[in-house]
Amino acid sequence: MKRWAGYAKPYAPFFILGPLCMIIEVIGEALMPKFLAGIIDYGTGQADISEAAPFYRWLFAHTGGASPFIVAIMCAMIITAVLMMIGGVGGAYYGAKASVNYAADLRSDIYKKVQQFSFANIDKFSTGSLVTRLTNDVTQIQNFINMLLRMCLRSPGMLIGGVIMAIMVSGKLTMCLLMVLPMIVVSVIFLIKVALPRFTRQQSKIDALNSTVQENVTNIRVVKSFVREDYEKEKFGKANGELKQSAFDAMRTMIMMQPAMTLFMNATIIAILWFGGNMLIKSTLTAGNLTAFITYITQILMSLVMMTMIFVSMSRAMASGRRIAQVLDEETDIKDNLSAEAENIKVTKGEIEFKNVSFRYYKNSDEKVLDSVSLKIPAGTTVGVIGSTGSGKSTLVSMIARLYDADEGEVLVDGVNVKDYRLYNLREGIGFVLQKNLLFSGTIKDNLRWGSFEADDEEIKEMASYAQADNFITSFKDGYDTVIEQGGTNVSGGQKQRLCIARALLKKPKILVLDDSTSAVDTATEKKIREAFANELRGSTKIIIAQRISSVKDSDLIVVLNDGRVTGVGTHDELLAGNTEYQEIYWSQIDKKEGA
Repeated sequence: MKRWAGYAKPYAPFFILGPLCMIIEVIGEALMPKFLAGIIDYGTGQADISEAAPFYRWLFAHTGGASPFIVAIMCAMIITAVLMMIGGVGGAYYGAKASVNYAADLRSDIYKKVQQFSFANIDKFSTGSLVTRLTNDVTQIQNFINMLLRMCLRSPGMLIGGVIMAIMVSGKLTMCLLMVLPMIVVSVIFLIKVALPRFTRQQSKIDALNSTVQENVTNIRVVKSFVREDYEKEKFGKANGELKQSAFDAMRTMIMMQPAMTLFMNATIIAILWFGGNMLIKSTLTAGNLTAFITYITQILMSLVMMTMIFVSMSRAMASGRRIAQVLDEETDIKDNLSAEAENIKVTKGEIEFKNVSFRYYKNSDEKVLDSVSLKIPAGTTVGVIGSTGSGKSTLVSMIARLYDADEGEVLVDGVNVKDYRLYNLREGIGFVLQKNLLFSGTIKDNLRWGSFEADDEEIKEMASYAQADNFITSFKDGYDTVIEQGGTNVSGGQKQRLCIARALLKKPKILVLDDSTSAVDTATEKKIREAFANELRGSTKIIIAQRISSVKDSDLIVVLNDGRVTGVGTHDELLAGNTEYQEIYWSQIDKKEGA
């Protein structure tokens, strides 16, 4: 509760003013039936004014007759209605302000938490699930808070006020209410017990549906190229059907509850009309008081219905709150070093060393992705990393920027353990061009400025030229202002790679990692890009992961990986002379060329 209350604290005035405004409406609800009873009983002369309440006797005496008395009561009712409207509008306004601000802060904290997640943390939650928790689950809590602020005082206020006024009108008739109260209480308890797990299940089905949609839209080109639209429709239909069923199961409680509450309400009113009618015949109750009493009982029962709705909304909010808490409570396995000493440690040279590094993706597995890797990369050198698919090449370089942490051993940058850096300082000194080249929605210029937000147009154009991207960019109608569609679908794979390389060059990092980042460009273009690296990033350490030996043969050092182990380190000629794995890769590629 302390966590959830913390989000309300900055908006305490809204949380206080909203319910207070609703009290005005509650007071009006209590007074209106009494005013109406006064008009029926004393304005029409059906009851003796001498037996009326002191206020009515005083008002009747000062207005001078029945008609002015009715006008005065009606004026009081109009003023009360206006005040009720002001209170209702104020309550709705402050309730909306409080709930929307609360949800915005909560959503912001969830997003910040997700940004702190390592790859391992993100793998624990699906993308669709995180999207659902950031949107739908937060909305459920927002709706609950809005409803709570509008009804937390109004509903109990109507209940208490209605009971008090009903007792004042007729204590005997109030006993009719006791017949239905136990049934209502049992219904609410049943509702909470049954609804909560069903709403939790419904949210998980929303996760599954979002994941299906996200996966399909992201990979729509693959779906179409394999003509798998029918399969994807069936897959979506299944997820959609499961969500439909879970939603129906969750709402079934409401489907049963609403008619049950209406039945209780009507049964109570029938009982009141029966007993009240007999009292009216015996002249122990006036017509106005019977009308007022029915109104009060209706208010009491409506307040119970509203409280039931609060409990339903609370059940949904609790289910969503638990899911949100799972994200907020998730322990980030890569923790930032926030010490004062770490603040001043920055990547200045680009020297890298792996000391007996081992790593597993699944910590309870015996199989190691990297096994006792020891390797030293001098600052300013160009290093090629080559090996078969699944040998651990990408995992190895991911550890330099702490995208993963080693299970055993140490990774050092400039002689400092990467865990002793602040994550910002460490990653600010490292540029990545990943296997999967990602561009964001926006212009080409916006995407390139991810490398340096301060870069001017001339610098952007220069780095794009080094990456062999300027020619195709300027061929577009809008040039550098061309809008990149979501996922970069309006540029080719090779163009996307070159844009990502230009973005990394703009960063001017001390360490540049290229993870198979020129696989979609021809060898001539690749050669020009490598020459740009040698000239523009002369003092930087460059690590090139590649499948083609031609991409790494001119490197100062080449590292050969096989099944997570370093099996060779040396120049192209040294490895070709004495390393079996390198020889196999080399000759297989030579054979392919000859065969072509």
